[in-house]
Amino acid sequence: MVFNRLTQIWKRLKSQVSHRGATVILCSGTVVLGMGALAWLSNDQSGALKASGPSLLDLLDEVGSEAKRERKNIEPTKQPFPPRAISWSSPLSKQCSGFDSKLKNRLEAQQRTLKDRRVSVATDPTNYGDRFRINPWGAALNPDPRVVVLHETVYSLQSAVNTFLTPHPRDADQVSYHTVIGLNGKIVDLVDPLNRAYGAGYSAFLGEWAVTNPKIRGSVNNFALHLSLETPGDGANSRSIHSGYSSAQYDSLALVLTDWINRFGFTPAAITTHRHVDLGGERGDPRSFDWDELQTRLAALKVLCP
Repeated sequence: MVFNRLTQIWKRLKSQVSHRGATVILCSGTVVLGMGALAWLSNDQSGALKASGPSLLDLLDEVGSEAKRERKNIEPTKQPFPPRAISWSSPLSKQCSGFDSKLKNRLEAQQRTLKDRRVSVATDPTNYGDRFRINPWGAALNPDPRVVVLHETVYSLQSAVNTFLTPHPRDADQVSYHTVIGLNGKIVDLVDPLNRAYGAGYSAFLGEWAVTNPKIRGSVNNFALHLSLETPGDGANSRSIHSGYSSAQYDSLALVLTDWINRFGFTPAAITTHRHVDLGGERGDPRSFDWDELQTRLAALKVLCP
């Protein structure tokens, strides 16, 4: 509406003031008048515009009023409703016995040296951030880590680490996990669990997400821990399955999860997958994951029998 009125003014200006040496420019919906035109408008000596209707200054005032009315009609960004809850039935079940004693002894020995086995790598600051306690509309957010999202790297562990070390100024390119576990069981910590890793974009768990940017849809990142397993060589593709993860990876996975469960107090039922939390239906990782392998190890570490 405003632009149409400006166009009418432009046509009138073009026909009535060009011969007076005035400069008139219409750019980006704004009328810009040269000094000669402004002087002529203020004097309005000829009365030509008055004879055919309202003066040009009156029209400009009218456009300004219309613009103000239109700005008032623009609604501010509204807080989006959370998505419909998708149920999650954990493949992990209560287990207090029935695990192999050798497995138990092996894991407990590894658990005693876990701190020394973990390697820390400083992810570039563009690829992670602080956990938010308030959303853009002033509502409180709970930033406590209370769900674990499992992923896979698709390519090598080193390739994933290199990605996280690379600065990504654009929001769309930023990505990270808190921890990655190599095929040989190597544990690489990339983002402090108290910080927010960018592991899942458009996502939710049991109907909960957190919107931290009004221009971006919500995700679980503000209250999630992201852990990724290095993909075996035959999985560097888009196929739905591959040969699976190693025994050493499942050992390290169980140890890291036990550490997080003891530290943050969530239940094993809150361990889920990127496939499940993804609301866009585009993610399928971690492919070929064996929940039984994780079950026996968490049971041996007495995590599944409260």
